[in-house]
Amino acid sequence: MVEATTRAFGSPSKYIQGPGEFNNLEVYTKSFGKIVFALIDGFLYDALNKDLRAIYDSSESDYHAEKFQGECCQPEVDRLTAKANEYSADVIVGIGGGKTIDTAKIVASSLNLPLVIVPTSASTDAPTSAMSVIYTESGEHRGTIRHKRNPDLVLVDTNIITKAPLRLFISGMGDALATYFEARANEASDSANFVGKGYRRCKAGMAIAKMCYDILLQDGLKAKLALKRGVCTEAVENVIEANTLLSGLGFENTGCAAAHGIHAGLTEIAATHKYLHGEKVAFGVICQLVMENAPPEELETIIRFCMQVGLPTTLAQLDVEATEENIRTIAHKVVAGNPLVHAEPFKITEDVVYNAIIAADELGKYYQGREAK
Repeated sequence: MVEATTRAFGSPSKYIQGPGEFNNLEVYTKSFGKIVFALIDGFLYDALNKDLRAIYDSSESDYHAEKFQGECCQPEVDRLTAKANEYSADVIVGIGGGKTIDTAKIVASSLNLPLVIVPTSASTDAPTSAMSVIYTESGEHRGTIRHKRNPDLVLVDTNIITKAPLRLFISGMGDALATYFEARANEASDSANFVGKGYRRCKAGMAIAKMCYDILLQDGLKAKLALKRGVCTEAVENVIEANTLLSGLGFENTGCAAAHGIHAGLTEIAATHKYLHGEKVAFGVICQLVMENAPPEELETIIRFCMQVGLPTTLAQLDVEATEENIRTIAHKVVAGNPLVHAEPFKITEDVVYNAIIAADELGKYYQGREAK
């Protein structure tokens, strides 16, 4: 339970979303200064750097870029911070996926510079938050860094998002699916949110988390089918906003709980490493609802949604054999290795988690069987 009675709400200074907005990047960065230093995801570096050079060459701004090497780790942070210093950067721009974005946050924070985030997929709610997850050079989780402020601007070009692999978009829905249920758990336990040192949540945060969930149910399937054909509809725009802005504001201002705790546990099984964050979180949502003994109607809604959009509902879909050893390994990590699950409004033990995973797996198989008939 949070001790303070003070409420707090954190957010980026601005969020802009629309087709072709990437081409306006120089218009936005010039308000922060003349010298721009961009960190660009390695997979996209050649194409996006070429486009940005053309944009900035016709402006009064000085543009410099570095290819992100792939891991948000201290040596990469040190390398990019030194480069930003070398260029006397006025503003940092992070362009890419979650690890690129998190690295840009650390660089900007360490230099106390303005930060612009340009996500290239809707697979994560990281862009809007004042948090970074940092790893070792070999990719092992090292911890979470909380920054003093959120990004100054999150710029989402929906033309870029719609060209990203569909699986990333679906995974983003899995991550966003947890936002409301974890907010609800944190409200029930009166746990601290992720703003600064941790405060009580504002009602605005709870409302945003609920809106995120409502949009997923209303537009998730429609958006997936539209993107499958490579078109951007109003439903696609709505879900991009839910995955990125609403989920980001929701989790930071209300907190995470068992769904993300289950994700952490699943990562202990090597076979799950090829699956995306949101894919594991989606199964975690089902486990959380089982722990909470949610109404059957709610569980059915969530499981059917996951099946419709292509998110896992069973251990087998994450390549986890449902052995006692595997499930005990997951449960131990959830309870002992991650504090998130303890935001639930009741005592969590390894047995509670173990039993919930087995029951969630059986529910997933049950609904898959019904669907197959």
